[in-house]
Amino acid sequence: MSDGSSNTPLGYISRRKMLGTTALLGGVIAGVTGDAIAQEKQKRAATSGSTDTPAASPNFTPPVVQTACGKLRGIREGKTLSFLGVRYAEAERFGLPKAVQPWDGIKNAQVWGPVCPAPEQVTVGSDELVFPHRYFIANEHCQYLNVWTQNPAPTTKKPVMVWMHGGGFTNGSSMESYAYDGRSLSEFGDVVVVSLNHRLNILGTLDLSAYGSQYANSRYTGTADLVIALQWVKDNIEAFGGDPGNVMIFGQSGGGGKVVRMMHMPAAKGLFHKVAAQSGGNNTYRTTDVAASIKAQQTIAAHTLKNLNLTGDQIDKLKTVPYSALITAGTAALRSAAQEVNRPTLNWEVIADDQYVMREFCDWADTVPLVVGAVFSEMQGTLTRGDGRKNEWSQKEVDDQLTAAFGANKNDIVAEFQRTFPRKKVQDVLYYAGSSRPGVKNLLNRKLEKTKVPVYNYLFAWEYPINGGITSFHCSELAFCFHALSVPQITTATGGGRVALALQDKVSQAWINFARTGNPSQPTLEWKPYVKEDPQAMVFDTVSQSVSLRDDKLVSLLPTAAGRGGGRGSGPLPR
Repeated sequence: MSDGSSNTPLGYISRRKMLGTTALLGGVIAGVTGDAIAQEKQKRAATSGSTDTPAASPNFTPPVVQTACGKLRGIREGKTLSFLGVRYAEAERFGLPKAVQPWDGIKNAQVWGPVCPAPEQVTVGSDELVFPHRYFIANEHCQYLNVWTQNPAPTTKKPVMVWMHGGGFTNGSSMESYAYDGRSLSEFGDVVVVSLNHRLNILGTLDLSAYGSQYANSRYTGTADLVIALQWVKDNIEAFGGDPGNVMIFGQSGGGGKVVRMMHMPAAKGLFHKVAAQSGGNNTYRTTDVAASIKAQQTIAAHTLKNLNLTGDQIDKLKTVPYSALITAGTAALRSAAQEVNRPTLNWEVIADDQYVMREFCDWADTVPLVVGAVFSEMQGTLTRGDGRKNEWSQKEVDDQLTAAFGANKNDIVAEFQRTFPRKKVQDVLYYAGSSRPGVKNLLNRKLEKTKVPVYNYLFAWEYPINGGITSFHCSELAFCFHALSVPQITTATGGGRVALALQDKVSQAWINFARTGNPSQPTLEWKPYVKEDPQAMVFDTVSQSVSLRDDKLVSLLPTAAGRGGGRGSGPLPR
């Protein structure tokens, strides 16, 4: 297994293809070790008429940067310089992360680093066609990040966009989705993109504080990984051409919960300057009973030990239990502990205790601009419901479907939906995740209570042109944010057509502008801030525009039965 610092793991072939000679022939990247030599060799090759010499390869002399701890060797991928599998911290099981030790020589940063182990998956997710996944080597020592840049010269001071992946606090990784590759986003926006892995599930949240002071912070180890990763960015990103004083953090689903939690954490002060929470972040910290939360977490730990036939005075043995046995015991403990504390369910979660994680936003968060939003259908779209023919239904079929879903409220719901979304087909109301909207507004309104900067709202509503039309599902906006529609696996579902590519430019540019200035507007697409009196939202669709999205009445009329829920801000990605 690779530790991410040297060579490619055995048996792994990167999906990237090294692109020709144009990257070097087009110019030299300032400040990158060895480039002057490579350029001279290429000139000689061109003079001799040879196009097949080793020196003509863009990675014969790959880029090297100097970080605070040592030198890193990356790779050229087209116009982009990629540094993958960069270790940002070290940690023992259940211990807080520590900065990596300095090294001599040059470490390779050319392949993905290990991802955090996760509960075994035995089925293919319903979203696999439209949101294809990929999986990689797992290792508890998963504190690795990736950096994509166009120019590593420290003087360039480009905006930095740090991605925190979804999957709740249970699973996921920085490379799980094909959409997460930061190359296209970096190139399109001339920004520095960072993504990272961190400890999850039982490794990142198990509360062992009842068993000794050495475990006092064990319930926050995964979140502490996020903080120390941001500290690494602050200390090192200038070497990659980034501006440590202009860092945006963004995340979706569980990642949305992670970026919002950063505003609740005193330890994260000064490490980021903008936040975008996508289909997540709707936490209820304000109403948290701290004592009850800690009791629940400690009950999970007690049941885990019992399931492993360990006692409290054998706590240190928990460090050596194989992960497969540990997660099996922990998963069973979630169920039995929930029964003991009289809760419907318990999950791997990061609680607020008013020590490491506050119930309220930190005072300094009032200067951090915020984007919050969701997608039209979240978990209840045509991806998982319906017959796949909603765009072909006759008028009678539409009426029958609406009557079956809404009964006596049909006419009122239809009228409100048409008023709120005049460009949508009336049958689309069957797939509107209205129950996601109160959580989005709650987060926006809480931020507005004490803020010195604007907040922004969005709704991604574009329909994927596949299988009769798939309404925007949980994760559907991510390929657009990352400007990744040209990735073959993603093009299959999005079609790669003119409308999709135009929308990609709008969405990606909005995120880039927000990272650059704190304002997501662009010359041809004004995005107005959200306020209670005028709840503006950018609706991204075939026609995109900022509108006063007053859908409270519509949401109140929609059924709330099981199966019509919206996005789960701190839950796992759908499988």
